[in-house]
Amino acid sequence: MSYKAEISRDNPSCFLFLIDQSKSMSDEVSMGDGSQQMADGVADTINRWLQELSIKCAKSDGVRDYYYVGVIGYGKNVGPGFVGPLAGRELIPISEIAENPARLEERTKKVSDGAGGLVDQEVRVPVWFDPVANGGTPMCQAAGEAKRILDLWIAEHPNSFPPIVINITDGESNDGNPTERLQSLTGLSTSDGNVLLFNIHLSANPKAKSMSFLDSPGELPDAYSKMLFETASPLTPAMRGLAVEHGFDTSEDSRCFVVNADMVLLVQAIDIGTRPSNVQMDGQHAEMDDAEYEADAGEDASDVEMEDSDEPNWSGDDENPR
Repeated sequence: MSYKAEISRDNPSCFLFLIDQSKSMSDEVSMGDGSQQMADGVADTINRWLQELSIKCAKSDGVRDYYYVGVIGYGKNVGPGFVGPLAGRELIPISEIAENPARLEERTKKVSDGAGGLVDQEVRVPVWFDPVANGGTPMCQAAGEAKRILDLWIAEHPNSFPPIVINITDGESNDGNPTERLQSLTGLSTSDGNVLLFNIHLSANPKAKSMSFLDSPGELPDAYSKMLFETASPLTPAMRGLAVEHGFDTSEDSRCFVVNADMVLLVQAIDIGTRPSNVQMDGQHAEMDDAEYEADAGEDASDVEMEDSDEPNWSGDDENPR
């Protein structure tokens, strides 16, 4: 295990999300005072994450391409999940993602009124990925597509920090046992290590027992959850450190795996799996500040602080919002 390659514009890395879009993703999950469909919660989480990553890669000369990002949906159809100008594309430089949201949506968030209370404020947030819940769960096909995409990307970036795949699902594969396909995915490697696979299983059942970053499958309830555990990659040392920051117990054998997650745990898991910590900026190695990149499940994406000189233009004032 290495996972020490610095990430720079000359040597970028990539994230590839595999998103379950089966019919069961329309099930309602509790969200504090209300509820929402799992598909909506996942879409909100992905869009917020894309906004945050765009902001973190933004400097005075524009958004720098430290990363390529892809989203593959699998349900009735299997294929690229971006909508709008990026529809149909597989792995896209983060600068192009920042420049091309499909639209800006009006949202309401709570802000301080300066007197100890809260008031509603209308904000615009960028959207790149829409919720879909239709069809079955063809995880084998999705894993095959991911391998094809990353085979090509690694050939062009052989010395990069290895790609990270985030597989988000609420159910069992219905096109066969995906073990071999998922193992072939993590069998891909750059000179810095193997592709990392993070399996995140969602549940709309409030009584389901969540388990995170286990180091053995002994406590898992069924063969399917054990398969997701066995095919998930071990946490890297950096990921283990982030998991501890979030309050999780880990060991050297802990896997990139959570089962029966709610939306809060989903956000935490994605943060642990993707938070950049070895990006080379302005010719010097620099860790991104944890407080700047903290993924708080209760905070709206529009709450993220941005410096004016570094901010992608999502105001909606321009014909082509950045």
